[in-house]
Amino acid sequence: MLELPHGMKPLEIGGGRVGPAPEGAFRLVIPPTSKYADAQVDDHRWLARRSFPHRPGFSMRLRALASHARPRGTLGFGLWNDPFAASLGQGGAGRRLPVPPWAIWFFYASEPSDLPLTPGSEGYGWKASSLHAPRVPAIFLAPLALGAIALAQVPWTRRPVLRRALRSIRASEADLSHRLDQEHEYALAWSEHGVDFQVDGRQVLLAPNPPPGPLGFVAWIDNQYGVASPERGFGFGVLPTEEEQWLEIRGLDITSP
Repeated sequence: MLELPHGMKPLEIGGGRVGPAPEGAFRLVIPPTSKYADAQVDDHRWLARRSFPHRPGFSMRLRALASHARPRGTLGFGLWNDPFAASLGQGGAGRRLPVPPWAIWFFYASEPSDLPLTPGSEGYGWKASSLHAPRVPAIFLAPLALGAIALAQVPWTRRPVLRRALRSIRASEADLSHRLDQEHEYALAWSEHGVDFQVDGRQVLLAPNPPPGPLGFVAWIDNQYGVASPERGFGFGVLPTEEEQWLEIRGLDITSP
């Protein structure tokens, strides 16, 4: 029987499944498919953003293991502000206007994702990451975002538009050498001044200028990719999976003020 901690609820899309695993763990699974699939747990999808449960003073510790060293799509766990919920509205999600993304999490994206948030970084891979985009009133963001997306598709406006957008983001990230298909302990501690990311008890990133919150916890695996780079423009897509992929999480311990 599945028992999720901390009042979390599952979200299953396109054949994705959330189920129990040995030793009190839970497993997020997506099937072989050519369509979008997502398996997720979170504690905020049904809430207004102002009511998301976590603020500075939050800490998290868990152990995680994936089925593949380099799965196709994205996976991760940590905190975010669910910036695009208005376009989804699935599985009981609140129909909120889009906002600039805020995140504090361990995040993986496979190629062909290209999300270079810090100078010189690869736009894909397994990372510890803090992302704080400028606050913009939600009522203005949707038309602004649509205009920026349109300009990002035009070759002669793509580079200046996306370079300016990326420069406006306060982002810190560190590439992780820890294999996804081997179990490791992941932890983060979020204060008003920074975020301490650790793997197996060793600091991998100390990120300044974190988002102020509130944020919600999420853990997921899907077969999506994203692009937001001056060279390639802006867009999303789905990667076909030829076999089952999963992310297993055990010992999730959250402390929140």
